[in-house]
This record gives sequence, C-alpha cells and structure tokens, in this order.
Amino acid sequence: MDQQNQNQSCHYDKLMEFFYNNSKDQSKTGDSWDKTQLILVQVVGCLFCCFILFSNAMVITAVITNRRFHFPFYYLLSNLAASDFLAGIAYVYLMLNTGDVSRKLTVSGYFFRQGLLDISLSASLSNLLVIALERYVSIMSFKVHSNLTKRRVTLLIFLVWAISILMGAVPSMGWNCICSLDTCSKLAPLFSRSYVIFWSVSNLVMFLIMVAIYIRIYMYVKKKTVGMKQHTNNSLNRKKTPIKLIKTVMVVLGAFVICWTPGLLVLLVDGVCQSCKVTKFKRWLLLMAVANSVMNPCIYSYKDQEMWRTIKNLMQCICNGTRRQRSLRANTRHLHSGQETGNSPLPSEGNEE
Repeated sequence: MDQQNQNQSCHYDKLMEFFYNNSKDQSKTGDSWDKTQLILVQVVGCLFCCFILFSNAMVITAVITNRRFHFPFYYLLSNLAASDFLAGIAYVYLMLNTGDVSRKLTVSGYFFRQGLLDISLSASLSNLLVIALERYVSIMSFKVHSNLTKRRVTLLIFLVWAISILMGAVPSMGWNCICSLDTCSKLAPLFSRSYVIFWSVSNLVMFLIMVAIYIRIYMYVKKKTVGMKQHTNNSLNRKKTPIKLIKTVMVVLGAFVICWTPGLLVLLVDGVCQSCKVTKFKRWLLLMAVANSVMNPCIYSYKDQEMWRTIKNLMQCICNGTRRQRSLRANTRHLHSGQETGNSPLPSEGNEE
C-alpha cells in the first residue's frame, strides 16, 4: 500500500537520485560511471564541443558575410548550423552535469538539461525537413534556388524554433512521470514511457518522410539529366549545380539518420519494454550524437568549395587580426618604453620600412 501511495503522489521536491533509484536498471551498481572514464569522456567531449561551437559559428558567419550565400537554401543551412551550435552548448552542459553530479540535480535542473538537448535535436530535424521541402520546390522547377522570399524564410526559421522549444518544454509542462513513478522511462527517469514512445516514433516518421522526399528528387533529377550530354559543358555545369546542393544535404541527412536512428530505436525499446536493459547503451548513443554535430560543418565545407573558401578567408582574417593586435601592442609598449627613457623614435623613423 505504501509503495502504491508513493507511485501515485508527486515528487517535485526530490533530487534526481530518488528518480534514478526508482529506475531499477539505473541503480548505482548497474550503470555507474568509473571516475577515470568519466573524466576522459568529459575532456574529450568538451574538446569536441569546442570544435562544434567554433565550426558552426564559422558556417553562420560565412553565410552572413558572403553575398553568394544570400539565398533561401543557405539561410536554412545556417539555421541548421545554429541548431548544432545550440547542441554544442547542450553537450557542454550535459558533460558538466553527468555521473554523480546528475544525481544531485533538482527536477527543474534535469528538465533544463534535457530540454536543451531536445530543443537542439528538434531544431536540427525540423531544419532538415524544411531544407528537404525547399530542395524539392527548387528541383521540381530545376532551379538552383527556390523563389522563397526572405520574409517566408524568416517565418520558416521562426516556426522551426517555436516548434523545437515547444517539443523541448513538453515534459516539464506535464507529460512526465513525477506523479506516477511506475510509468518512468529508464533512459530518462523523469519522462513517462508514453512520451518516450511518442518522441521516438514521431522522429522516425520524419526520417522516413525526408528519405522519401530525397528519393523522389533523385529519381526526378536522374530522369531530367538523361539528355544532358547534347548540351555544352557550361550548360551541363549549370545543370549540375542544384545536384551538388542536393548531394550536400543528402550527406548531411544520411549522417543524421545514421547517428540518431540507433538512439531513437533504443528509446522506443525503452518505452515499450519495461524489462529490457537499455541504459548500458546510453553513453555510446551520446557519443554518436556528439559525432553528428562534429560532422555537419565538415560536410558543409568539404562538399561546398565556396563555403570552404569563405571559411578559410575568415580564419585568415582572424589570424591576421590577431597578429596585428599583437604587433600594435608590441609597438605601443616599445613606444611607451622609449618615452620613459627619453629615447622615443622620431616621426620619420616610425614610417620607415
């Protein structure tokens, strides 16, 4: 009777250790972190996250500064980079609040930690779906870029983030197991299994929709390019330009599906099977998620030569700016030292090469 009353009462005042202990497969003896392993994961994870933050910031800056990227496709691509940037922040926060530290989190602290991850994943997935639709509209008319106005692109970006924030906030808004402990997930001890099933199934369905869209695009493009050999090389290159953009997005989508499908399937198993031991896969699934955010900016720069050139120019500007600042500081110190000793250089000497 006491156990039944405990399961039916709410536990908003409890720390996460209470919920981890409630999840039988996540007891301290079941899936505890070795201290050395935890430190290694945190150090390597934070290094990856630094790369994620820097590289995606460079992609966003490249789109802003290069007028050749001022088209709907690249605006949406930069928004995808922004979602990866948020993922980098979420991973850093997760790395600093995992292991034994996670057991000391409050309910609101855990919801905030998981909410950041869920928002970044939802934003990435929504962006990929919007990009797929944009590519479909442009390729059906066999154009490099669609005719979407900046106002419509801005609206799409706003909708992506609004939906993502809503999805990340749903568990904290009530779809959780705080008042019904017997429905808790093992992988996410505050989330109810029904929500975990909904989350995994909805994302898998979106994967299938995007794959279907790109299969349709590929078949259409292949049919259209059958008679291209009779055109000049310049014309052929112009025709290949939209195909290159499709290949870039298809590689990004493929990496996303490969990195996230195992995690979604494990979440689905966790939701439908109470006796299955799934927590041993948790850290490896997190590693795959981090790897996906590391891969995306590399794919952009590798598949798009103009993007890579722009990023290289930005890095050179940063390096040159840093050198100029160091040189300016050195000259200032030298000038100040000369003034103190009464040996300051003449104006004509300062301009000599």
